[in-house]
Amino acid sequence: MTPPIPVLGIAGNFTGHLEQAGEANDFTEVKAAAGKPKGIFPIFLPIDGHRLSTWPCSADTLQLPDLDTRVQPEPELALKLDLQWDGDRVVGLQPVAFAAFDDTSLRKAAPKISFKKNWGPNSKGLSDTWQPIDRFSPEGALGHVRLACFLERDGQWQAYGEDSAVRDYSTMWAELVDWSLDKLQNQQDHGPLEAIGALLRDCGCPGQVILSIGATRYTELGESTTVQPGDRVWIGAYDSRTVRPEDVRAALAQGRDVPGASALLRMVLAPSS
Repeated sequence: MTPPIPVLGIAGNFTGHLEQAGEANDFTEVKAAAGKPKGIFPIFLPIDGHRLSTWPCSADTLQLPDLDTRVQPEPELALKLDLQWDGDRVVGLQPVAFAAFDDTSLRKAAPKISFKKNWGPNSKGLSDTWQPIDRFSPEGALGHVRLACFLERDGQWQAYGEDSAVRDYSTMWAELVDWSLDKLQNQQDHGPLEAIGALLRDCGCPGQVILSIGATRYTELGESTTVQPGDRVWIGAYDSRTVRPEDVRAALAQGRDVPGASALLRMVLAPSS
């Protein structure tokens, strides 16, 4: 079980996803370089009484909030980061491990992107398998990792997200570290975003955070399909040196684990009474 450290997410770090999710217009007020992420948003904050203080992550369950709101999984890579503080200011961060993440989102209008992200227990997906990062660069093991997402409905597994290389994130490696540090230091409460550094100070200046670095693109099925009770969602980060995309589909169809993958398999449940 992952300890309840803050969980944050990056918006707009994979070309085309915001448009597919219908969220591009949410960021019209946000200034960002062309093709670069829009900002960082909070998902879980261990602050007593905060609206995001409920731990939302599960590796096996996706609990719907109601049957009227559209809900879509979002396949992502999560990084565990060590934070270095100088007083109440973050001055350094170091990626130390990675895991598959499902930034499941509500498709509805909201004043802040975080209002679409954490509606209670089992609203987010996080693999129980964290893998260490040897070098946070294209030459390290993570440079060979790919992300895949599948939906099972009526006994059939179908690709929900495009099989994507981690190296194809818009902002990655040293650039991602520098960009994230800048946002933790300087991002203000504006438009759909919040002052993320102040929120971390309210968390007691934690030594670690989980940062989900952005959703990959959907397949045509994923873009047009929201989940319903009885579906199952698989998201995995696998090593392309030992596993091929077709091996992932075959393993799911046969009920086997994908070798060496950091993965989660979530059953979609109806709203709790």
